[in-house]
Amino acid sequence: MDNISSFSSFSLIALNDTSRIIFFSFALLAYLLTIVLNAALIRIIAFEKALHEPMYIFLCNLCVNDLCGTTGFYPRALVYLLTETNRISLEECIVQSIVIVVYSVGEFTNLSVMAVDRYIAICQPLRYHSIMSPFTALSLVTFIWIFPFFIGVMAVSLALKHPLCRHDINKLFCEHLSLLNLACKQDIFQGIFNGFIYISMAVFFVFVLISYLKIILACRKSKVNREKFYSTCVPHLISFLNTTCGLSDSLLTRFKVETLSNIAYTFLSVIFLTVPPVVNPVIYGIKLGPIRAKILYTFHSPRINNL
Repeated sequence: MDNISSFSSFSLIALNDTSRIIFFSFALLAYLLTIVLNAALIRIIAFEKALHEPMYIFLCNLCVNDLCGTTGFYPRALVYLLTETNRISLEECIVQSIVIVVYSVGEFTNLSVMAVDRYIAICQPLRYHSIMSPFTALSLVTFIWIFPFFIGVMAVSLALKHPLCRHDINKLFCEHLSLLNLACKQDIFQGIFNGFIYISMAVFFVFVLISYLKIILACRKSKVNREKFYSTCVPHLISFLNTTCGLSDSLLTRFKVETLSNIAYTFLSVIFLTVPPVVNPVIYGIKLGPIRAKILYTFHSPRINNL
């Protein structure tokens, strides 16, 4: 870490002046919408005792993770878009990089744990409460946060292992792959750990697919299971596919695609940070019956009707 002192700040050069205001308007609206939707879902789950079950607890953690990721991205990006300040200090860059890696990996750990929960609920319903005990749920929640935090700290630490020869980041944010590309050299340990990250994501991806393949096979034999699948698994599948599609950013950064325009590259690079946090609460709010009922009750309460 002593080698990083060659630069005390970095330049974010993702956009030119003419496109900043347009991006700022959309970014501000998206950030406010993300906060409102996720905070509303967290509040409903936290204050409704009937929703204090593993499935909703995991969903609540997904919303918290989405808020953490967007808060790590939007405020600094909004300042950059609104002002002429495109400098970010080394300390800010390190913190933002860790937060974004934790968010990215956390999306997959959350969705993988939710897949386990749905698999047990549908394929082994009689054993669900004995398997998904409070201790098991707590252990899974711990895994949801500890694993991404470990990955985030290690990834950024290894990215800053060697001196940095450049300071221009062609993005609206800092993350460990961008820092890695700024380094004067890279070594085998960085490559091994990045490989471990990609393998972990692939394992989570395959794990979710296998879980849902078994769920779909079980649903073919039971009408009750099919109803459970449509009501609780469809929103999870949509969130999973939505999150997976957002990985274009990592691939573009890793392989240094040069054929895209600056605006197109910037747009693709922020999809993973902006789209899932908005889509997730909307999908779950619409498809999950208890949450949808609570939302409708809130909007049809006498206090609101009398306003």
